[in-house]
Amino acid sequence: MDLFTLIIIGIVILIILGLSIRIVNQYERGVVFRLGKVIGVKKPGLRLIIPLVDRMVKPSLRIVTMPIPAQKIITQDNITIDVAAVAYFKVVDAYRAVVEIENYNRAVNQISQTTVRSVVGQFTLDEVLSETPKVNTRIQEIIDDHSEPWGIKVTTVEIKDIKLPESMQRAIALQAEAEREKRAKIISAEGEYLAAGKLGEAADIIAEHPVALQLRTMQVLSNISAEQNSTIVFPAQILSTLKDIKEFMGSELESIEKEKK
Repeated sequence: MDLFTLIIIGIVILIILGLSIRIVNQYERGVVFRLGKVIGVKKPGLRLIIPLVDRMVKPSLRIVTMPIPAQKIITQDNITIDVAAVAYFKVVDAYRAVVEIENYNRAVNQISQTTVRSVVGQFTLDEVLSETPKVNTRIQEIIDDHSEPWGIKVTTVEIKDIKLPESMQRAIALQAEAEREKRAKIISAEGEYLAAGKLGEAADIIAEHPVALQLRTMQVLSNISAEQNSTIVFPAQILSTLKDIKEFMGSELESIEKEKK
């Protein structure tokens, strides 16, 4: 054979090898079809197929992050809200993901949208806002039940955004403000109640020990003088002074009457 023929043969061999060699990555599986029939699922590595006879489809086994577009939903208490979510899923059975469903990404996306509308519509607005993990779990279970025959595992579904009507936002803001004011008044009333009790106990103690009031007065004067360099006029205990004057006048009158007798 001459050189030209060898070159032609070499080119044909390279073309055949190029059509025969397939590389399956670590995160993929190769589903091989031979004349339209599945003959096996190839693991990662260098794989050979028969050109023009075999065909390899390589679905990825990595987790897919799929945003679920905002859905306009009417809750159980007839409030219209927009809910957006995100779903995480992966292929666990390459054979079924290729054979059982035409396009598993589109299928999971469509079933996710309809499930979000269906599930959120079964809850009231307060439940959707306060029990989001429960709603997420319910959505994930339903989508996973539908996608399991396709070889798809839905690992997580999370509601990421809830948009309320402006009128409802104002109503919720007013409700939250009223709730905060109620708690503030209750706390203030409890403080006044406790303070009144302590003041009553202090008054009882001072009534039993009048000297304690004098000591308290001296302590207050000491604190004021330490903070400010100024002259302070502090009233004495007028009531006790009047009582002393009354007792003094009474004793004097008794003395005068005795002298007259």
